Amino acid sequence: MNIVFDLDGTLVDSAPDIAVAANKVLAGEGLEPIDLPTITSFIGNGLPKLVERVMRTRGIGSQHFERIYDQMKEFYNAAPADESKPMPGVPELLESLKADGHKLGVCTNKPEEPARLMLALLGLESYFDTVVGGDALPEKKPHPAPLNLAFERLGVGPRLYVGDSEIDAEVALAAAVRFAIYAHGYRKQAIEGLPHDFRFDHFREVKPIVDGIPVA
Repeated sequence: MNIVFDLDGTLVDSAPDIAVAANKVLAGEGLEPIDLPTITSFIGNGLPKLVERVMRTRGIGSQHFERIYDQMKEFYNAAPADESKPMPGVPELLESLKADGHKLGVCTNKPEEPARLMLALLGLESYFDTVVGGDALPEKKPHPAPLNLAFERLGVGPRLYVGDSEIDAEVALAAAVRFAIYAHGYRKQAIEGLPHDFRFDHFREVKPIVDGIPVA
């Protein structure tokens, strides 16, 4: 089976390092930091949108976007995994899925370079056959193109997408693939209101989901 995962809030609790980078930028501007829950609520639509939300929250004019974005990208790329960690059960799940012969991918709105670096630093990169970052195509999730690209790279076979958010639910629906939603992560809406085929509270529950999906 071909299984593609979202990254931030699904495979990895990455918000702490994103918050550190954002607050370094704000400190350089002489502005107050933003708390972690607020930064977490900004995650999901890619780095440019996150930077826009940070700037809006602290009243930074849009004419400064390129400078603030470049600083944020520099800070984050330098340390994308100092505070981040895999969600509970993720390494064990990936090891088990690879041992069973499944092909695995990542589809994220995070740019590919920091996404791959974070996966490498956390010891997860070797499990994945492809990583589609938010800069791979002009479109970002929830547009189906990035997710379709990830599955195309994995080849022919049944498809399952695993994510945590409204964006993930929307992109799975747009790409017409089965969707397993993580009950935690960075979701803003109630899980009951989001379309999904499977729901799980811990990553140990994903392998039984995979095993129960017909292969033909």
